Amino acid sequence: MIAPFFVDTAVDFITVYADRTHHGKEENILFRDLDKKSLSDTDRRFMKELIEEHVLARKTTKALVAANARCRNGESAAIAAVKSHLRTLADLYPKHIQKEDEVFFPASCAYLSDEEEQAMLAEFWEFDRKMIHEKYKSVVQGLEGKGGFR
Repeated sequence: MIAPFFVDTAVDFITVYADRTHHGKEENILFRDLDKKSLSDTDRRFMKELIEEHVLARKTTKALVAANARCRNGESAAIAAVKSHLRTLADLYPKHIQKEDEVFFPASCAYLSDEEEQAMLAEFWEFDRKMIHEKYKSVVQGLEGKGGFR
C-alpha cells in the first residue's frame, strides 16, 4: 500500500519544483531563447524530446493525482494505477535529467554569447525568486477556499 500523503508530497515536489520551477525556466527562458537560434538538427531534436517529456510528466502527474483521489475514496483497484504512475515518473526523470545534464545543456551553451548567458541566468534567478511567493500564495488561497481562515 502507498500512503496518500506520500503521493501528495511527491506530487507537490513534482509540480512545484520539477515542473513549474525547473521545466518552467527551460520552457519559458532557455528554450525560448534557443528557439531563435540556428540549432543543429540533433540539438533541436533533443529540445523537442525534452519538451515532450515535460508533457508526459505533466500528464502522468495529473493521472497520479486522480488515482490517488480514487484511493482515498476507497477504490482498492486504484492502488495499481498509483504505483504505475509513480513507476513511470521514477523511470522518466533520471533519464530526462541525464539527457539535460550530459547532452543538451552542454551543447546549448555553444549557442549563447557570454552576455546572453548572463542575461539568462539573471532571468532564471528572478523566476526562482518569484516562485516561492507563487507557491505559498496558492497555499493560502487553498486554505481560504476550504475555510482554513475563520
